[in-house]
Amino acid sequence: MLSQTNQALVRGTLATLPEFSHETGGRRFFRLYLETARLSGAVDRLPVIAPESVLGTLDPSGGGKVTVSGSLRSHNLRAEDRRRLLIFLYADQIAAEDGPDLNDITLRGNLCREPVYRKTPLGREICDIMLAVPRMGRLGDYIPCILWGRTAQCAAELPVGAQITLAGRLQSRGYVKVLPEGTEERTAYELSAMELEILEENF
Repeated sequence: MLSQTNQALVRGTLATLPEFSHETGGRRFFRLYLETARLSGAVDRLPVIAPESVLGTLDPSGGGKVTVSGSLRSHNLRAEDRRRLLIFLYADQIAAEDGPDLNDITLRGNLCREPVYRKTPLGREICDIMLAVPRMGRLGDYIPCILWGRTAQCAAELPVGAQITLAGRLQSRGYVKVLPEGTEERTAYELSAMELEILEENF
């Protein structure tokens, strides 16, 4: 049974050296990127935020395999009159180690928007949802998720507030954002869910 509220285990190639991100509460945090391959051969480039203490003795020489265990988080970035939802892996532990690429995420939370169901031109069923995942000391993290096929059908019937657990992978997707001053290439992150569990608390 899927039971973890927010658990991430990702292994991939260290694509960038850790760079200082921000400081809060006297703690320093660093950002780095991992590249992890899908079974299809496509590569996802994923952002990781790690406390300075977690980086520890990691040799950030670049190009080696790194395993991150932690959680999937969001941050609502406000700039002038715009808001942007940032999605990233938060590292509780990080280590340099060899092995096959991994990208395993488990989330448990509540639907906070109406599901959006659609079909591709080739007839593939897709459902987009926004999952509110509780986090100690905060209201929670808001994670965009995409479901396919039969799981998409099931998700499309769920009401706002329904509690579910999802298991899947964090994936990246490039898109072009149209702004008043022109266009900008951006990367979106979402959980591509392979497993859906509707919890008994809904009934």
